[in-house]
Amino acid sequence: MVFFGTSEFAVPALRKLVASNFQITAVITQPDKPAGRKQLPLPSPVKKWAQENDVKVLQPHKLTTDSLQLTADVFIVASYGKIIPKAVLDIPQYGTLNIHPSLLPKYRGPSPIQTAILNQDRETGVTIIKLDEEMDHGPIIVSKKWKIENSTTYEKLHDKLAELGADLLIETLPEYIRGEIKPVAQDHNKVTFTKIITKQDGRIDWKKTAEEIDAQIRAFHVWPVAWTTLDGKRLKIYDASIIPSPTSERVKGEVTDASGTIKIQTGNGVLSIKELQLEGGKRLTAQEFINGQSGLERKILL
Repeated sequence: MVFFGTSEFAVPALRKLVASNFQITAVITQPDKPAGRKQLPLPSPVKKWAQENDVKVLQPHKLTTDSLQLTADVFIVASYGKIIPKAVLDIPQYGTLNIHPSLLPKYRGPSPIQTAILNQDRETGVTIIKLDEEMDHGPIIVSKKWKIENSTTYEKLHDKLAELGADLLIETLPEYIRGEIKPVAQDHNKVTFTKIITKQDGRIDWKKTAEEIDAQIRAFHVWPVAWTTLDGKRLKIYDASIIPSPTSERVKGEVTDASGTIKIQTGNGVLSIKELQLEGGKRLTAQEFINGQSGLERKILL
């Protein structure tokens, strides 16, 4: 097989395929991208793992049958990050399988994990599909559900679904190759799509409920991080908890308590901030932040 993957989400699948003695002739990942202050080329997590484990790595800028010149029984894709042309998808005898972190046809597109948390879903899962030329459109090989806990952050759910998808692939692949599993077309009448997340999506609207804002904080825990402004400076919020409270006439976004904890009035309920970072400063606990601020109570976050 040939493995296509780039981000950290793909590493468990690659690791478990190698450990299970599947014959991976090459790993295809995106070209190194500049990162950090010096903008030095940085290898993808998949490239780094493959090189550390003596697996051949290819990084084509454009995917074509001529540029790859590879043959395989099956291609495996996990978080590769580029559209793969149909001519390439059709190279292997058994097609190209993809691990997607949602219960397709729900949440096609680039941000299914964040969207599940934002929408306060109680469950999500992973789906293995046979790729076709349309995004996340191909027939389903198998899927598996996973319960979302109230405190789940993007990071935790991402890592869990990556492992779940890897295990499901290892369990299912031999049966699929033997013809014991037949792909089933998705119900395209039930399709929902996700969007590319931007920094602006992280901005908190304090008119929303405490539950909605808490979900936003957990969904954007890694990037872009939920944020608001305090005295004109950006304030990132990494962790919070919900405090049920009666309807209040206080201004939405007002700091109602800054004595040992930071409580913010929302459109419905109060949010207790646990960890935060003011622009130009360090990431701090609520108490550490209070110690360095004066007159925080009754200020308005915008």
